[in-house]
Amino acid sequence: MGGAVSAGEDNDDLIDNLKEAQYIRTEKVEQAFRAIDRGDYYLDGYRDSAYKDLAWKHGNIHLSAPCIYSEVMEALKLQPGLSFLNLGSGTGYLSTMVGLIIGPYGVNHGVELHKDVVEYARQKLDEFIKNSDSFDKFEFCEPAFVVGNCLEISTDSHQYDRIYCGAGVQKDHENYMKVLLKIGGILVMPIEDQLTQITRTGQSTWDSRNILAVSFAPLVQQSRAEGEKPDTVQLPPVTVRSLQDLSRIYIRRTLRNLANQDSQGKGTVQRVPHKRKRRRCRRRRINTYVFVGNQLIPQKERDIGDIEIIKQVNELREQILALPLPESLKAYLLYYREK
Repeated sequence: MGGAVSAGEDNDDLIDNLKEAQYIRTEKVEQAFRAIDRGDYYLDGYRDSAYKDLAWKHGNIHLSAPCIYSEVMEALKLQPGLSFLNLGSGTGYLSTMVGLIIGPYGVNHGVELHKDVVEYARQKLDEFIKNSDSFDKFEFCEPAFVVGNCLEISTDSHQYDRIYCGAGVQKDHENYMKVLLKIGGILVMPIEDQLTQITRTGQSTWDSRNILAVSFAPLVQQSRAEGEKPDTVQLPPVTVRSLQDLSRIYIRRTLRNLANQDSQGKGTVQRVPHKRKRRRCRRRRINTYVFVGNQLIPQKERDIGDIEIIKQVNELREQILALPLPESLKAYLLYYREK
């Protein structure tokens, strides 16, 4: 599924194409997509395919087409502080983008059938936290992933504000999905070859609208012998953050706001920048020629000069490192990131 927009040379190119085709329509969704490089979720050797509007699968690892993820992110209508459940969370790519929008006071849970995929998702999450500059530009709700069949979730599980299911839902499982949703919440899932947005308007009332024609592999139903009890999936607990963690969030927010105010005072706005890098070129002279009649006439040499290199500065990191604090505390405020 996919192919609705042109392929990009890199992640920003792809996002530009999704915006132009109106799959990405809001700034917060655009910023989340730009912050997470889709190519980082591909296996080595397959990254060249990352910026095409196509689904990708290798073994149990799977990513839906960018146009699908765009429609899902827009349809979820995410806000800070919401709780989110990703059924079939896969690589964690979508859950990580969601975490950038719902922020540190949200809840971000994922259920994935395959243990190797959950391990892959945790590895990619760890790489994002440790290596991506985008982590310092947002307040983040870190996803928590569990292994299990999303059709076997414990009946006493808590409900969520937003739910996405990344596999085709059969009609007889529709109500099972709906009861996981809070009143006022939004569920996005593929059902009967339509990506559908369902809003719970009351205890037993729902509004539904079709978003996009899609083709998804169906949910896997667990096979078991007669009388055998199912392996019930226990979702991650909803816990209250420690005072230490809340203090770190507040300090980082304060420093980030100070950096933004400073930038606004200088006439610049802190946004997630496009990640294209400019190459350094040597100063050199260009010889040009012009045809006049049948003769080739040399023109005066032209100096193209140097291309300026623009270095992105991580303002939050610089401010934390400048604080008069012990190095161990600075490392904690930086989430032990080394760059």
